[in-house]
Amino acid sequence: MAWSVLLLPLLVAAAILLGLKRWSGVSALVSTGSALLTLIFCILLASGGEAAVETKSYPWISIGDRPSGEEIQAGNFNPHPGEALHIGIGFTIDGLSRGMMLIVTSIGFLVHLFSLGYMKDDKGKSRYFAGLSLFLFSMTGIVLADNFVMMFVFWELVGVSSYILIGHWYDKASAADAAKKAFLVNRIGDFGFMAGILLVWILTGSIYFDEIAKAVGGVGNAQLLNIAVLCVFCGAVGKSAQVPLHVWLPDAMEGPTPVSALIHAATMVAAGVFMLARVSFLIDAAEFAAHTIVWVGAITALLAALMALQQNDIKRVLAYSTLSQLGYMVMAQGVGHGGSDAGMFHLYTHAFFKALLFLGSGAVIYACHHEQDIWKMGGLKKKLPITFWTFALGTAALIAVPFTSGFWSKEAILEAALHEKLHGPYAIAILVAFLTPFYMTRLVLVAFFGKPRTKDADHAHEVGPVMWVPLALLAFLAVFSAYGFVSGPLLARGHADIGHLFGHFGLTAILSLVGLVVGVGAAIYFYKGRDQDPISIPLFRDKFKIDELYLGLVHLFQDAVAKGMDFADRYLVDPLVARFPAMTALAAGSVFRVFNVGNVQTYAFFFGVAAVGVILYLVL
Repeated sequence: MAWSVLLLPLLVAAAILLGLKRWSGVSALVSTGSALLTLIFCILLASGGEAAVETKSYPWISIGDRPSGEEIQAGNFNPHPGEALHIGIGFTIDGLSRGMMLIVTSIGFLVHLFSLGYMKDDKGKSRYFAGLSLFLFSMTGIVLADNFVMMFVFWELVGVSSYILIGHWYDKASAADAAKKAFLVNRIGDFGFMAGILLVWILTGSIYFDEIAKAVGGVGNAQLLNIAVLCVFCGAVGKSAQVPLHVWLPDAMEGPTPVSALIHAATMVAAGVFMLARVSFLIDAAEFAAHTIVWVGAITALLAALMALQQNDIKRVLAYSTLSQLGYMVMAQGVGHGGSDAGMFHLYTHAFFKALLFLGSGAVIYACHHEQDIWKMGGLKKKLPITFWTFALGTAALIAVPFTSGFWSKEAILEAALHEKLHGPYAIAILVAFLTPFYMTRLVLVAFFGKPRTKDADHAHEVGPVMWVPLALLAFLAVFSAYGFVSGPLLARGHADIGHLFGHFGLTAILSLVGLVVGVGAAIYFYKGRDQDPISIPLFRDKFKIDELYLGLVHLFQDAVAKGMDFADRYLVDPLVARFPAMTALAAGSVFRVFNVGNVQTYAFFFGVAAVGVILYLVL
C-alpha cells in the first residue's frame, strides 16, 4: 500500500509526459483520478492508528559494517566518518507519517479537482497536471522516508517540482524569475541541511531516524551536536521560508493559484515543519539550537504579519499570512515538552483553512477576470455568495475565532510557550495574534464589501460547482478539523478540548480574545467604506527592504569578483599566459634567424665548427 501511494503519482506523471500530453483533458482526468486513488490508499493506511508498522527497507548504498540495534541501544560502538555508511529506501509508517500523508493527499486531491475548472483553458494543461503528480510523488517520499538521505533526495525533488509549477507560465517574466528565485534560495538552506546530515552521521554513526534517536543520548560533544541541529534546521529555514530565507515565498505567488494552495500553503512549506517534528529527539538534545529555532520562528511570525498589513495583492496577503503561521509552527518545534505536537496540530489545521483561502482567492481572481488587487474589487459578497461565506469561514479559522480549528491549534502553541517560560517569544506570538485579525479583516472588507470599484468586479459571477465544491469541503474542515470526530481519524497531533478551555481559562485565552476583538475592531474602523488605503507604511509595504538588501549584496559580490577577475586578467593572465609565450617565441625566432641566413659558406662554417666540437667531445 505504501509503495502504491509513493509510486502511483510518479507513474502518472511519466504517462502524461510520455504519452498523454497531446490530450489535455485525458491528462487532467488521469492525474485527478490518481490523486483520489492515493487519498483512498492513505485512508486505508491511516486505519492502523498510531501504531508503527515495520516495513522492509531495500539496500541502496552499503559501505562497512552496520552496528546492530543492541549495540546502538547500549552505545557500544564508536562511529567514525567514512567508516560505515548504509543507505536504504524504506518507509516509516507511524502516526506522524500517516497524519501528514492524509493532509498531503486530501489537499492534493481537492487542488486537482479545483484545477479542473481553474485551468480548463490553459494551453499547458497537461504539463501542469504532470507537475502536480510529480509534486505528490516528491512530497510523499519525504513523509514516508525512514532515513535522512532518502528524505534529502525527495526534498530536492520537491524543490524541482516547485520550480516547474511556480514557473508554469514560463513565458511570463515574473513567473520565470520567481521560479528561479525559489529554487536558488532553497539551495542555500539545502546546503546547510546536507552538512547537518553529515554531522549527525559523524556523531551517531547512522542516518536512520530510529537509530539516531537511540544513539543521540550518548553523544558527548554537545557543541557539535548543536551545530549539527542548526545545520539541519537550515533545510527547514529554506523550505518553510523562515527569516532570512523567506524572500522566495511571496514571489512564488506568480504561479497558478491552485499551485499556491498546494505547495505554498498546505504541503511544501509544511515539509520543513514536518522534518523538524520527525527529528524532535535531536532538537530536545540540543538546548542552544532549540532556543534559536524558537526565536527564528517568533521573529518570522512578527515580520511577516507586519508585511501583510500593507499588501494589496490578495495572494500576497495570504502568502505573508502563511509565512507568519509557519513562524508559529517552527517556534513550537523548538519549545519541547509537547510543543512539537502543538506545532504539528497547527500545521494540520492550517493546511485546511489556508488551502481554502488560497482556492477562495483563486475563485475571486477567476471571477474578476484575473484581477488580483483588492482595491480594484469590492461588492463581491453579493456577486460570489458561496465563495464569500467559505472565504469568511477560512478567515475565521485563521484569525482564531473561538471554537474554529485555528483557535485550538494556536492556543496549544501559546500554552506550550508559556509553560516553558519563553516570555519573549510568547509576547511576540500574542502580538501576532492581534495583527492577524487586523490584516485579514482588512482583506475581507476591501474585497467583498462596499461597491464594485471596477467593471471586472461589477461583472463578476459565482464560479461553477467543480470549483466551489472543494471550497465547501475545505470550509467544513476549516471549522471542525480540530474536533475529535475529524482529527481522530486523521491522526492529528492534538485536538479540541473544550473542558480544558473552560476549566483553565487563563492568561493565554484572555490575551488571545482581546487581540482578536481589538484587531477586528481596528480594521473595521480604518477600512469600512474606504476606496483607498488610509494607512501608508512604506517600510512594511516594501517588505523591510530585505530583497533590496540581498540584491545590493549580490551586486557588491559580483562587482568584487569582477574587479578581482579584471586585476587577474590584466596583471597575471595577460602577461604570463598571453604575452610571455608570445615574447618567448619571438625571442627564440630572432636567435635562430641568425643561423638561417641562406649563405652556403656560412652553413659550411657552422658544419665545420659542429664537427670539431663533436670530435673534441669524443676525445676528451
